[in-house]
Amino acid sequence: MLIDMDMRLRVRSRALVCLLLLALLGTVTTAAASPRTAAPAPLTATTTATATTTATTSTTAEKAPAATASAASAAAARWGDRRLDEVSFLTTHNAFTNYEDSRWSSVNQSESVRAQLEGGVRGLSLDTHWYERSTWLCIISFGSDCYPSDVYLCHGDCKTFAGATYALPRQTFHGTMQTVVDFLAAHPQEVVTVFLEDYVGADQLQASLGRVSGLQDMVFRPDQWGARQHGWPKVADLVTSGKRLLIFSDRSDREHLGVMYDKSWTVSNFWSLGDLGNDLSCVSRWSDVPLDRQEPGFRRLFTMSHHRNVPTVLTAALDNGAKLRDRIAQQCRSATGGRDPNYVSVDFHRLSDGSGHTPASIVAELGARR
Repeated sequence: MLIDMDMRLRVRSRALVCLLLLALLGTVTTAAASPRTAAPAPLTATTTATATTTATTSTTAEKAPAATASAASAAAARWGDRRLDEVSFLTTHNAFTNYEDSRWSSVNQSESVRAQLEGGVRGLSLDTHWYERSTWLCIISFGSDCYPSDVYLCHGDCKTFAGATYALPRQTFHGTMQTVVDFLAAHPQEVVTVFLEDYVGADQLQASLGRVSGLQDMVFRPDQWGARQHGWPKVADLVTSGKRLLIFSDRSDREHLGVMYDKSWTVSNFWSLGDLGNDLSCVSRWSDVPLDRQEPGFRRLFTMSHHRNVPTVLTAALDNGAKLRDRIAQQCRSATGGRDPNYVSVDFHRLSDGSGHTPASIVAELGARR
């Protein structure tokens, strides 16, 4: 009895399985016979990248003219239509001799080069010298003066008097120029000029400049702008183009580096007010380049120095206020044929005589006159 029931159950189970198999076979056959709708291709990394690139390219192409127009508009708002020879810049004499960048015992400025730039200075005078590595200095300094051969900022020989003719830590020229380039990158509306009292070879200067990241993209080259033939460009055009760094040298053999020979491009007064600060005359630094020199279709930039033989905080405070303002109006303006200086170079640029006139306010006043 139990055996019969078991056999019946097995038969029924087998029949049920057969029916299920037939049903499944029919479903598969029907699906194979029916037309299919193509499924969308899977979104692979390649297709995603292609789509993104296409969209980005399209967006960038649309935004580029707008960005350029916006930059040009901002530059025009900041600088107007004034050419380079129609603006004035606050300039620091021996900008590198300061209390913050190195341990100088005799300084011309109180703040670091970076702080000077942040404080409104737009012209820097630097002295470049070649320093040959000295094992002797390394030994007697107990390792504190072990520096490689390079172009450094020194105020005289780079080995003579620590704190006076050079300072520790030694300041490399390329390091200071990197500070300038980084400042310009962070302030896209600004223009900075560097004046070199240059005691190195052109190849040494080139190697040092070549180590400054981003410098070549910013250097203004007057020959490429036809400055000699057409005059200085508008400052707004320099800003829009990104060529916002001017470099001058008192050496003539490095214009191929984008370093202008100052005697060819500027007029400049004699640099000293004398020991007592009473020599207020405005006479040319170069006997063969008068301050009122005229050239067809071109006007040189006027760099005005206003500092003594030996800088001190006290003398700078006496010189930097009303005396500076009056000297520009009464001596230098007439000596240059009615021109105002494009660069006003002083020691301790934040100090003044309490008259209400500071180097920065005087430069701003010159800008308002133009």
